[in-house]
Amino acid sequence: MRNLDNNTLLLLVVVVSLAFAWILSPFYEAVLWATVLAIVFAPLYRRLAIAIGQQHSLAALATVLIILTLVILPLTLIAASLVREATNLYQKIESNQLDFGQFLQSILDALPTWVTDQLKRLGLTDLATIHERLSAALVQASKYLAAQAFSVGKGTANFIVSLFLMLYLLFFFLRDGAALSRRIREAIPLRTDQKSALFSKFTIVTRAMFKGSLLVAAVQGALGGLMFWFLGIRAAVLWGVVMAFLSLLPAVGSAAVWLPTAIYFLATGAVWQGVLLMAYGALVIGGVDNVLRPFLVGKDTQLPDFVVLISTLGGISIFGLDGIVIGPVIAAMFIAVWDIFSQSRKDQERLPEAGEPRP
Repeated sequence: MRNLDNNTLLLLVVVVSLAFAWILSPFYEAVLWATVLAIVFAPLYRRLAIAIGQQHSLAALATVLIILTLVILPLTLIAASLVREATNLYQKIESNQLDFGQFLQSILDALPTWVTDQLKRLGLTDLATIHERLSAALVQASKYLAAQAFSVGKGTANFIVSLFLMLYLLFFFLRDGAALSRRIREAIPLRTDQKSALFSKFTIVTRAMFKGSLLVAAVQGALGGLMFWFLGIRAAVLWGVVMAFLSLLPAVGSAAVWLPTAIYFLATGAVWQGVLLMAYGALVIGGVDNVLRPFLVGKDTQLPDFVVLISTLGGISIFGLDGIVIGPVIAAMFIAVWDIFSQSRKDQERLPEAGEPRP
């Protein structure tokens, strides 16, 4: 009878939890980012709470205002500039003001003979085909970004509601996060050490993704965009965002943008611009990852590069831009759960056989 009661209760918990998740699904982005920001900025909240005499509500409010000022407002301004520059780029491509064929020909002319021979063998010197594909890809990308201008204006009310809900949840997650975490831990039917390992891994990876990936990518994109602006390259904000996005992918990186641009400068006779951009990209933009990442995130929290790549791409394909965080976090939790399961099996194998007294 007790087993029946337990199974019925477990079924009820699952059904009600799924129903609650279904209700929250229209605002999953607000819940997601409120959770991420609460985890990342929890140390700041605790320091503020101590500094103002354990006034938890005031400390949570101050932390939310700091996040709003330092994170959300700058991102909103960058997004507005990005949409504007993407719209201009799309219009120039449509009106044939940008000649990609000349750009590609200049790069090929600047390459050594042995490189061009290898490219010919691979079929990568057919400028007409490359121009067509590159133009089509840029048109689709810029058209998508330009379309967001209309959708953003059309969905301003929904954006404001989601932003308000995120900030509202963030306040309570900061103030009551410890109590919420404790209640969740108590409800999970795992051993204490397993729950501690699971929650610790989730917190570490979430902070690592924000500080060690998103923050480093943002710095690299900002540095690249500033250099592009200094060199007079149009749509510097757009290219900075592209470099930031590519910096999240270990197999690609921001060099996929600044290196061809530097080669183009060299090919067109702008030698000092090409040399400066190449040196700046290799030493400054590329050096950011080597300097900041170990400082912000310990090596033991890092996922293998191939796991980060496939989980980030998979997350983006399913969840959109939110997948930049969701994908690697799910991958890290997958590894953590299997590690816990493996350790549990090893512990069981060490136990005495059934029927023998246990120590």
